[in-house]
Amino acid sequence: MEMKKTFASICLCLLLSSHAFAASSRDDLQARVDAAKVVLDQILNAQDRSIPLNILHQATCVAVVPGMLKGAFVVGGQYGQGVVTCRTGHGWSAPVFIRMAGGSFGFQIGGQSTDLVLVAVNDRGFQDLLKNKFKIGGDASAAAGPVGRSGQASTDWKMNAELLSYSRTKGLFAGIDLDGTSVSQNKEDTDVYFGAPHDFDAVLKGDVPVPEGAVPFVRTVAHAFVSAHHQ
Repeated sequence: MEMKKTFASICLCLLLSSHAFAASSRDDLQARVDAAKVVLDQILNAQDRSIPLNILHQATCVAVVPGMLKGAFVVGGQYGQGVVTCRTGHGWSAPVFIRMAGGSFGFQIGGQSTDLVLVAVNDRGFQDLLKNKFKIGGDASAAAGPVGRSGQASTDWKMNAELLSYSRTKGLFAGIDLDGTSVSQNKEDTDVYFGAPHDFDAVLKGDVPVPEGAVPFVRTVAHAFVSAHHQ
């Protein structure tokens, strides 16, 4: 029995590693952007189980990691890839690509796919996403995001959180503690998607046009956050 568990853990670890280091094609990256749009569509259409309007209204950046893999080994591990867009002076930016890894939330035997959403709620959170790498709960303060579109969210997070974190598993959307999870820039994928090298700083500040394939994702974010401003 122990041999089977060990073998299963090794297989899952190899699976996570293959996702971590496999090269992404332009089609792979477009599929990731499309998946991020679907995740946001489903969350934002969840009525009273969505992100509160006052958080949408003041968000500076949104990161979506669709289908993050996680599993339990001796110490646990998880890995996911996602996209980020940030508010600019003229709308929302083109997306850049990020990796998320580590942490210790929600481990269980066997793999499980979870959608993750990070919302930067002030300029400090925006600056975190311009860093090459940072750790949630260490380099960046974060809190489990409140849920409830119709009601006003608790204002506690305004005092000490740079990022609000959410998870969605099997349709259940809730705030989640991501302390210990590292977030790093995926420059290779970002360069492949744009077809040329670009600094994260330039893209997220709106200096790079939104690629055609990313327009639906960016519009989904813009529509939700502009709508929140008028409610």
